[in-house]
Amino acid sequence: MKKQYLLLTLIALTITTTLQAQNDSIYFWKSGALLEKRSIKTADLDSITFRRPVANPVTTQVTICNQIWSTKNLDVTTYSDGTPIPQVTDPTAWANLTTGAWCYYNNDPANGAVYGKLYNWYAAAGIYDAASLANPTLRKKLVPTGWHVPTDAEWSMLINCLDPNANGGTTTNIAGDKMKSTTLWTPYSGIINTNSSGFTGLPGGYRFSLGTFSLIGNRGNWWSSSEDSTIYAWSRYLHCCGSTADRYSNVKALGFSVRCLRD
Repeated sequence: MKKQYLLLTLIALTITTTLQAQNDSIYFWKSGALLEKRSIKTADLDSITFRRPVANPVTTQVTICNQIWSTKNLDVTTYSDGTPIPQVTDPTAWANLTTGAWCYYNNDPANGAVYGKLYNWYAAAGIYDAASLANPTLRKKLVPTGWHVPTDAEWSMLINCLDPNANGGTTTNIAGDKMKSTTLWTPYSGIINTNSSGFTGLPGGYRFSLGTFSLIGNRGNWWSSSEDSTIYAWSRYLHCCGSTADRYSNVKALGFSVRCLRD
């Protein structure tokens, strides 16, 4: 009896060793059709995770002076690799952030459906944890592959093209009217928004660094990827009461809109 038990044990060990040495097959199917087959040793795997690809948030675009811009404000909740960006509604929590976050204007999803989301600069820069705050090489992409958050210099290229009299993209008299959408802006005497560029800038307002909200319908603000200092980064804004497209250095904790520019 002992010999028989020993024999069965040896057979079982042999089978187990053989199975671990062999490759198993993983089949990928869709609608009854085999898409792909992969051969791999299951012993080499820790786990198998299924993840849906992140949808491309850029649905419409326009070419302006040899640049290709998205025509809608960004509206994503993850970085391009699928890493979640936290939604932060509490004003105190927002004020203390040094990593990426997003919100709706007034924390109201109805505003998001029209104006997209507001992001702090840390999200625009792909800063998602303490390590990536300290080391730029660890940062993620907010926008999809093939696109990027425009630099301050690239914003200047756009402004200078729309207004040849602009002073290095910082002082302009007419670019704003060419960039603003023809609807949603608070009317102002003498200002005619033509959107002749096709940029379709929306007055989505912004979130203060202390967490409160302001000026929806009156201002649209967009981050650049360019830092001015450890606390400030460059941005552009359009406003209802003038025809300019202005450049400002703002606290990184502010919540602004984001536009994508083709690589």
